[in-house]
Amino acid sequence: MKRIVSGVLTLLLLLSLCACSLPVSLPDSNSVPEKAAADGSAMQVTFLDVGQGDCELIVLPDGKTILIDAGESKSADDIISFLEGQGISRLDYVIATHPHADHIGGMQEVIEAFDVGEIYMPKVEHDTKTYENLLLAIQEKGLRIHTAKDGVSLMEEGGVSAQFVAPCADSYKDLNNYSAVLRLTYGDVSFLFMGDAEQESEAQITADVSADIIKLGHHGSSTSSSQEFLEAVSPSAAIISCGAGNSYGHPHEETLRTLDLLGIETYRTDQDGTVTVTTDGTTYQIQTAASQKTGGIALMLPVFTI
Repeated sequence: MKRIVSGVLTLLLLLSLCACSLPVSLPDSNSVPEKAAADGSAMQVTFLDVGQGDCELIVLPDGKTILIDAGESKSADDIISFLEGQGISRLDYVIATHPHADHIGGMQEVIEAFDVGEIYMPKVEHDTKTYENLLLAIQEKGLRIHTAKDGVSLMEEGGVSAQFVAPCADSYKDLNNYSAVLRLTYGDVSFLFMGDAEQESEAQITADVSADIIKLGHHGSSTSSSQEFLEAVSPSAAIISCGAGNSYGHPHEETLRTLDLLGIETYRTDQDGTVTVTTDGTTYQIQTAASQKTGGIALMLPVFTI
């Protein structure tokens, strides 16, 4: 795997917004890069700023789409508007990493609003109204839930492959460790989406986890992203999805120190807003909502291959 770097950490620090309490606001369709063209040349991964939650949209080179999580219920309308603004009418794959409300809260409304192909969820139940409503929405659409677990292939076509590498066990005490962890590869560029997987799950993964970009587990909590695991992933960039001024203190200082120690460039939705990665399968470019507000400073961050 080629290592891709973008030596712009200083610029990012200068552009970062202060971590005070700010309203969640997804960018409109004109404030993010144009969606990846369905011409076999580009793949786009957008890490949506949904506050203290997770939501990632992947537009594959052939135009197919993958949605991972959908934030809390209050984010549903914004997520739907964002998807519609991107010209999306169908979600080919929907992944609910685990049943916590900050990951599946908005998914019921999203499923109701769009044509949906396949749904993947880990095999674990949760006794909440949010989870029950999601199951009802899936049932009413006539969809079947596919089990997300280690060894299950999501798809492989057109130079793109996506496989689940966790969960690896059938039972955990902490619901976070049931998180469906997805490794996505396009050409030489790989992504790892950790959901809320914690160190117990990380230690069980035996599949290849190397990736250029990792979406950190559990919003940058110290219970996830061990140094040993991050060394195995060996990413150039890490994305932390968390809410400004959240009550959990995410991301934790221990995690930020580890990222700094390993020289991993870090992006945070609480400071950078929505983060978008565009790749041709050889190199990638990273753009943030915060960088768009600088009035003349380069919007697209440069990258180069070593």
